[in-house]
Amino acid sequence: MPKQRSWPSVRLRRLAAQLRELREECGMTQEEVSERTGKDRSTLYRLENGQQRPQRSTLIQLLDLYPVEEPKRGELLTLLREAGQRGWLQQYRSELPEVYSDYIGFEDEARSISNYESLFIPGLLQTEGYARALIQGTWPHAPGDEVERRVTARIQRQALLNREEPPRLWAILDEAAVRRQVGGRQVMRDQLARLREAAVRPNITIQVIPFDAGSHPGMDGAFVVLEFPDQADQSIVYTESAAGGLFLEEEVEIRRYILMFEHLRAAALRPEATVSLLADIAAET
Repeated sequence: MPKQRSWPSVRLRRLAAQLRELREECGMTQEEVSERTGKDRSTLYRLENGQQRPQRSTLIQLLDLYPVEEPKRGELLTLLREAGQRGWLQQYRSELPEVYSDYIGFEDEARSISNYESLFIPGLLQTEGYARALIQGTWPHAPGDEVERRVTARIQRQALLNREEPPRLWAILDEAAVRRQVGGRQVMRDQLARLREAAVRPNITIQVIPFDAGSHPGMDGAFVVLEFPDQADQSIVYTESAAGGLFLEEEVEIRRYILMFEHLRAAALRPEATVSLLADIAAET
């Protein structure tokens, strides 16, 4: 089976787009840049599409050619340095599925996270007990130490919600996700309490789509829309299934999922009613 390609970080995508724009502003083709720099056209193609992180010397050579002066020059060199930083995730990259670890990298840089889940509590809102029971249940043959590494990685993801300027998280869940007793009654009581606590935070909104809402657009499966602080960085849609994770970047696809999320918001209970429903379910558990 061919190896899935690694997706570029947000910063690397931005650097690639700016290199392409600088070349076009100079009226140069990739063939002309190749002749002037001695770099293969295939290398230039990969650099301009975020498929390869340029060496610092290569970037400087391109900035000299275009030419780029301060402060823009310094900004692009800083972007190159930051494009290689993955923070806490680096220690887990060899142990997590490649597309999933790429998703976590994007999530860590997002300013807005719109997450719909039909079966699970969103990873950013899971308790440790729920995460462990969920991973064990969906991956029954996993060794214990591997389960624990994944639980630790999942809990560490949640640190982004406690930053000084945290991202905006809007989570919509089907009622099935909050009623399924993953890990047993006590684990679910703790998980429902976590959701109620999170719902009062100013950067988090939680809504549940009740069973009596009938069919809705989210029944096809879970998805996440990630938006980034810089308007130059295109939003990303991430979907996941048993076959693996998938990123969607086409503008028409992104618009479709954003519209779908708006329909789900309308079908769901208001945040205040959601908290009441969560309390009722906890009392029944």
